[in-house]
Amino acid sequence: MEKVYFYNTLTRKKEEFKSIKKGDVGIYSCGPTVYWYQHIGNLRTYIFSDVLKRILNYNGYKVKHIINITDVGHLTSDADEGEDKMERAAKKEGRSAHEIAEEYFRVFNKDLQKINILQPNLWVKATDHIDEQIKLIKTLEKKGYTYRTDDGIYFDSTKFKSYGKLANLNISGLQQGKRVNHGSKRTKTDFALWKFSETPGVRQQEWKSPWGVGFPGWHIECSAMSMKYLGKKFDIHTGGQDHIPVHHTNEIAQSEAVTGKKFVNYWIHGAFLLFKGEKMSKSSGGLYTLSELENLGYNPMHFRYLCLLTHYHKPLNFSLDNLDAAKNAYERIKRKIIYLKEKKSKGEDKTEKYQKEFVMAINDDLNIQKALQIFQKSLDDEEFDSYEKLKMLEHFDKVLGLGVAEMKEERIAIPSEIVKLVKEREEARKNKDWKKSDSLRQRLKDEGYSISDTPEGPKIERK
Repeated sequence: MEKVYFYNTLTRKKEEFKSIKKGDVGIYSCGPTVYWYQHIGNLRTYIFSDVLKRILNYNGYKVKHIINITDVGHLTSDADEGEDKMERAAKKEGRSAHEIAEEYFRVFNKDLQKINILQPNLWVKATDHIDEQIKLIKTLEKKGYTYRTDDGIYFDSTKFKSYGKLANLNISGLQQGKRVNHGSKRTKTDFALWKFSETPGVRQQEWKSPWGVGFPGWHIECSAMSMKYLGKKFDIHTGGQDHIPVHHTNEIAQSEAVTGKKFVNYWIHGAFLLFKGEKMSKSSGGLYTLSELENLGYNPMHFRYLCLLTHYHKPLNFSLDNLDAAKNAYERIKRKIIYLKEKKSKGEDKTEKYQKEFVMAINDDLNIQKALQIFQKSLDDEEFDSYEKLKMLEHFDKVLGLGVAEMKEERIAIPSEIVKLVKEREEARKNKDWKKSDSLRQRLKDEGYSISDTPEGPKIERK
């Protein structure tokens, strides 16, 4: 088994990966809060964790992957304030919180399938694990880590001496809260474990507990579910970098307070997808969903390919121009693969050479952009036996997830008038009448077709 290296947020350095149990890996990934559609910024994080899982599989590890579904407890503010996102969505749409969760999870999971993301071993819902969450809170209470306010049960972060180690927080520099009687935290870094219903019976989602009728805080669900399915200590926890200072920091505190042991060995975080230099948000814009990109004429795999071009640990600037470039590159690969499948040629078997380079790239902290360069270099290598090359590229695709095995010529019915324009353009190109050629290309575009000039002739696609 080859050595694999990851950047560990906890230690702030690249480390050789060593699983707790030889040959087995437990991974927990923070999943969606299913109150609305997931935008492409969210999807980038799942592409990164998918590649991580694929690389471990490629290296012979048996991976157990858990992703949670937050369907209760995530307030509009990560700081334990505001309305529950699920309750608010249910009121807005006039449906039950359960119906909201089911609908938006269905759409989200369909999006994952469109971009060829492997399913986890288990999807786990917060609402299915209320008992486990209550049990953890009771343990924390017995150990003296909790206190009660008028609005809930809170974790006392001052009792956990290494609080903030993941985010390297300057705890002493954080503003201290005042002790007041109503709904207050003692310090800014304390967080809710259980929130009381303001008026029991009004909320759609509430449960009885030793402390009163209410619902769990956002953070406790991940500790309860990850430890139930992966153990009190497991290998890898993934998520977006926005989870580092609050959600993941609080997970570590409450989990290690319960067990007295290290919670997770490797914390791996994906960077933001940016729009105009800012994290995608309602204020910055760029909140495309995958379906919206499809309506603009893009294949979901064009977005996956765009994400693979930038290292997961670096921000990725999104624009339609960048997506166009990724689309063109992906379609070029597709044409080459189709040609390779159809036109067999004898040559040298260079599998060992390229395989070694590819493994070195992917095992070096998910260096997928370098792996893609090796993929394309081998694809363009005309001295490489076509049969062996295709077999190797399909093997590489177990990591990349580009759908190489499924790539085939798409047959579309082209109207006769479009065929006529294509033929006119080909004639203009033969006569080197570039002005007329460009004009005809634009006419084709206006009619909803794109044309690509390839060694095998013009290729027509419906936009």
